[in-house]
Order: sequence, then structure tokens, then C-alpha cells
Amino acid sequence: MYAIYSLLLFMALLFYLPIYAFRMKVLRKDRIYLRERLARGLFPRAPGRKAVWIHAVSVGEVLSLQNLIHELKVRHPEWDVCFSTLTNTGIGVAREKLKDADAVFFVPLDFRSAVRRVLKAFRPDILVLAESEFWPNLLREVKRQGKRILLINGRISEGSFKKYADLGPLTRKVFRNVDMFLVQTGQDKEKLEQLGVEPGRLQVAGNLKSEIRLPDFTVDELEAFRGSLGMDGREKVVVAGSTRKGEEERLLKAFASAREKRDGLRFILAPRHVERAGEIEKAALAMGFKTTRRTQGGSSGDWDILILDTIGELARFYALSDASFVGGSLVNWGGHNILEPAYYGKPVFFGPHMRNFAFLAESFIRAGGARIVRTDEELEGMFLLRDEIGLREMGGKAKAHLASLGGATDRTILAIERFMEQNIHNAGK
Repeated sequence: MYAIYSLLLFMALLFYLPIYAFRMKVLRKDRIYLRERLARGLFPRAPGRKAVWIHAVSVGEVLSLQNLIHELKVRHPEWDVCFSTLTNTGIGVAREKLKDADAVFFVPLDFRSAVRRVLKAFRPDILVLAESEFWPNLLREVKRQGKRILLINGRISEGSFKKYADLGPLTRKVFRNVDMFLVQTGQDKEKLEQLGVEPGRLQVAGNLKSEIRLPDFTVDELEAFRGSLGMDGREKVVVAGSTRKGEEERLLKAFASAREKRDGLRFILAPRHVERAGEIEKAALAMGFKTTRRTQGGSSGDWDILILDTIGELARFYALSDASFVGGSLVNWGGHNILEPAYYGKPVFFGPHMRNFAFLAESFIRAGGARIVRTDEELEGMFLLRDEIGLREMGGKAKAHLASLGGATDRTILAIERFMEQNIHNAGK
């Protein structure tokens, strides 16, 4: 099975690499980091210390692990934490945000030789995977070296569940390499049981993203930030984060309708992929809006719509908003993380397609901190910000509910500590 998988992976790489190189080098003006992805040129870790290798796929998962890695290093400064991620954006955010990590690198392409080079350089005692990153050769090689594998913050979306179920025996073979699954919800646990994972290897530990560490801002700091954008204290602003293609047009139309009924409204729009800023700007200008991008400043205040085309600033914009909309939810994408606006006590709105975060979305709705907007009229109502006292109460409930979801970090660290102890014990036999 593994030989066939490796052959198919090699053939896919030959086919896809030229396309990927063109997209990254020509369209995005970025590197492909092929040497790094083949685990060439790694600096060996110093001997004599225990090590944890933590892997997460992309930006959202990287940010969700900030608090975990910080707490892990506080409790175990004698351990090395080696961190890998898959995407260019993820590696940039990891190097900026994960200051406590001892090494940050690209996860190797899933060939045995590349995986072995990483294992030889970093000699991890355990491998920790975030959410749903199952690379067959990586898992197999780690187990061959007698190391234990822990999945943390695990979740199984409906799409992933169907894919894993279709693969049947192959899924069970890969999953057998994982010693323990720490999952976010009881629903995730049930899905993994249906996929053949024994209950003894499953534990509901909560969502690490609910314990996010974000910058806190004073009232004066937020007012100064609003001023730097050319806004005064009387204007109201809605921030839409992580929007997907097909959503912006509806949001722009709803904003236009709301401005006909209320003055002093602003709209800050942050697409999930910043390279789409140009097409969104073109659409906004075509509708007659004064539009600017974050990279163009906006300090003059002569704008109706500000497009956030930078990485890593969305949280600060949520903090200054009067209401927030979380994208990927008006179209059938599955939604995005609703916890950042909740952290800042903002009323949270999203569309009906939140299957990737269904448990969280439902719990925030029940707590009164979030609301679904389905129709164009409901979107317009979101921009109009009627009942400002009620919206502030809604934001307070969102913040309080987020605080009630704590504990995942402690439970995850306890599992990592147990795995490390067991690995050390087994090594001593």
C-alpha cells in the first residue's frame, strides 16, 4: 500500500510542481521552498534534551497553538519544541508568532527519505499532529522508530468524514499509527468511532482555539487606531473577515442598501486570500464606493470601504469593529473561526454554512453571542446596527461564552506529558 501511495505522490508532484511553481513565483512573487520541503539543509538539534515535534497545516492552526506552545515551554523549559507547517503563509506566521518554538520548518513532502532526514536531524521523542493532518509515510516512519503519535484539537468535518469513510481499510490502516486522538467535541469522537478508531484511543479535550491569546487594546489605543484610519468616534464600522468568492458581492450590496438608510457607516473587508483584493476593489469601485486598501494607507479617511490586504492584522480590526461577520458561511464553504471577534466582545454574525465549526456556531447562538444572517434583508440589518444596546449585550455574551470554553490547553499538555513519560519509560527498557 505504501509503495503505491509513494508512487502516486511522486507522479502527482511531477504533474503539479510546474503549476505550483508558476502560481507562486509568477502570480504571487513568492518562493516554492522545494529544498526545504525535501528536508535538505536542516541543522541537527543539540543532543541531551527531549523534544516534541508539533505539526499544523496552516495559519489558523498555527495561531491556535500559540498558547499551547508557550505554556508547554513554561512548564518544561528543558524540552525542545520543534514546529512544522505546510504553507508559505503558515511558515511566515509561525516564525513571527511562535517565539517559544526552538525550530520552525516546513513539514517534509511525504516521502520516506525526506521524513527520515527530519527525524535524524531533530530526533523527536513524540509527534503531535494538530486537527487532521494524516500523512501516511510520516506516521509510518515515526512509528518505525518506536515513537508515539498524538493528535490534538482533532475535528472531522462532514466532508472529511465522507472521504475517510470512502477510503475504508486504508483509513483504518493509517489511523492505527495514531496512539491517541484528542478531539474537540463528542461529535468528532462519534465520527472517529464510526471510522474504526477504538474508544480507548479517543478523548474529548475541547477546542484549543477557544483559548486564543490575542493582543489586548485599551480604549485610547483603539481610538488612536481609528484615528489613524481617518475615522472619528461617531462612525460605525462592520468588519467582515475571511470572506470567500461569492460572498463579497452580497455584502457590498447589503452595505449599499444600509447606507441609503443611515449615515456614518464604514465597511472593512478582509478576504481569506489577500491576492483577491484587486478583484474585490474593482467590484466595490464599480458600485460607486470610495475604496482603498490597507497597503495604501487610508489615513485620509476618504473611504467607504477598506480592503484588508495584509496578513496578521485581522484581530486588531475586529477589536475596533461595532459588529463582525465571519466569512466562508454565505457560500457553501463551511465557515471560519468565530473566536477572534468573540474574544473582543463583538456581536458575531455569519451565514448558514458553518458546518466546519458547527458545534461552536451552535453553542454561541444558544449563548446569545452570535446570529445567523441568511437573507439580503438580514445582511442589511447587520450593517444598519439597530439596537446598539442589544448588540453590545450580544458582544458581552460572546466574550463570556468564549471564557466558559476553557480547559483544552491544560488537558492537551497533560496528554503530551503522559506521552513523554511513556516514551522515556519505553526507551529505558
